[in-house]
Amino acid sequence: MYSSASNSYGQQTSNPNVSSPSSTGPQDEDLIKWFQAVDQDKSGKISSIELRQALVVGNGAHFSFEACELLVKMFSSENSKTIDLQGFKQLFHYVNQWKTSFHMFDKDSSGAIDETELGQALFQMGYRLSNKSIESLFNKFASKPGQITFDGFILACVQLHKLTNAFRRHDTKLMGTITIGYEDFIQAVVEST
Repeated sequence: MYSSASNSYGQQTSNPNVSSPSSTGPQDEDLIKWFQAVDQDKSGKISSIELRQALVVGNGAHFSFEACELLVKMFSSENSKTIDLQGFKQLFHYVNQWKTSFHMFDKDSSGAIDETELGQALFQMGYRLSNKSIESLFNKFASKPGQITFDGFILACVQLHKLTNAFRRHDTKLMGTITIGYEDFIQAVVEST
């Protein structure tokens, strides 16, 4: 449920079970090799099309184009349509956090979660949302009736994160309520979608 207590409407917490990519060591070397393999045109940057070739949902299918475009946009250092190695490392870290959360609630290992499980995952991530908000998110990102796959889950998490950040810019007292003008509302929604 939604809680108006200080900052609880969207405080996404780090998952202690997922370590962030280190700047040295085997994980970094593997990420560099993976980045270079995905960077088909050897430009030093990865497009959403190249990223899609690298990301698999879990059932052998690739992430959706929409998910890859959103991830590239989120991790692009210069707001371009590509990510560099640093952005790729950040993306890898976040995808692993989301993957851990997703698998924690995909109890039957089907590669999909239902609406209740989505609510539980978001709660575990620190979001306090009403059942109606969870239902809206679920319906928007469900790939099949009653199911949301991993890339749909990522889309929902990214969208929720962006909307929460837009909300926070206006919630200067961290009360969980804002009063904004129509133009500010339009700008916040457009920037978040």
